[in-house]
Amino acid sequence: MTTIAIIGALDDEVALIAASLNDVTHDRQAGLDVTRGTLGTNDGGTVTAVATVGGMGLVNAAATTQHLIDAYHPDAVIFSGIAGNLNRNLHINDVVLGGTLRYLDTDMRLVGQWKPGTEQQPVEEFHSDDRLLSLADQALAAMGVTHIIGIIASGNYFVDTPAQIAKVIHDTGADAVEMEGASVAHVAARNEVPALVIRALSDNADTDYEEFKGFDISEYADTAARIVLDILRRM
Repeated sequence: MTTIAIIGALDDEVALIAASLNDVTHDRQAGLDVTRGTLGTNDGGTVTAVATVGGMGLVNAAATTQHLIDAYHPDAVIFSGIAGNLNRNLHINDVVLGGTLRYLDTDMRLVGQWKPGTEQQPVEEFHSDDRLLSLADQALAAMGVTHIIGIIASGNYFVDTPAQIAKVIHDTGADAVEMEGASVAHVAARNEVPALVIRALSDNADTDYEEFKGFDISEYADTAARIVLDILRRM
């Protein structure tokens, strides 16, 4: 049976997915509460999902990804959540699929030497799996959600000023900015596990963090979650 690992940074990003699973059990390990369950597929089969909230930031996301790979040996890893919009042609609650994932604050000449790169040819960026991107594209088209396969930038700081936005766009060419996706794709690549990063746009990267803490993200998080559920049904 196909097993898919699903990660979100915040409770709202995983709640709908966890609530949609059948035969649910919980595993509490490595500081995580992992919801394990099943979902029926469109062709009459069943897929197993293991979903958890990993916390914000690159290290939390990387540690969570590695734990799920080690503990459940998934056939793919999906990160579902929200991001700040950097693309003037997109709007709030549109979706960016992470065709390309880049770090904001990492010298890939050094870090990128490690698998899947080498000292002679370091990896400069990471990519979502082509098949998963295709399934997500089909799901979004069926839902009528405006979306692109684009560039997502990930870093360990909250981007919320015009100067920061300009720097991120200059350095990465990103369509969206967040704090986890590149590290999920990075760890998945090291383990040779297909990965997909899905980001529903919750703001224009112009919300101060103190304001963001009281921001209701449930609508945008649920958009990303519904995509994940549709992808699982297409497996």
